[in-house]
Amino acid sequence: MHVREFQELIEKMYSAKDRKRGASGTFLWFMEEVGELAAALANGDRAEKEGEFADVFAWLVTLANVEGIDLQDALRKFTEGCPGCGELVCACGDAEKP
Repeated sequence: MHVREFQELIEKMYSAKDRKRGASGTFLWFMEEVGELAAALANGDRAEKEGEFADVFAWLVTLANVEGIDLQDALRKFTEGCPGCGELVCACGDAEKP
């Protein structure tokens, strides 16, 4: 599945709820999921980590939908190399991390 297809699926499944909640409420849910991922990374097994990565990605996609951002288009900036240095294998110094 491509990013755009997943974004369209999330839009179809949840758009009515998402629009009511708005960007601020959706961002709070997204951050809660990031916290759950942090806990899984510290103490979870592989299945828990997979679930939390999926949840974080789904909420990121939801937030993009609420804001009208096409993530597949937004991610194009990475297709030709690091946005910071332009290299396929990042050569930025630590202070320049994108």
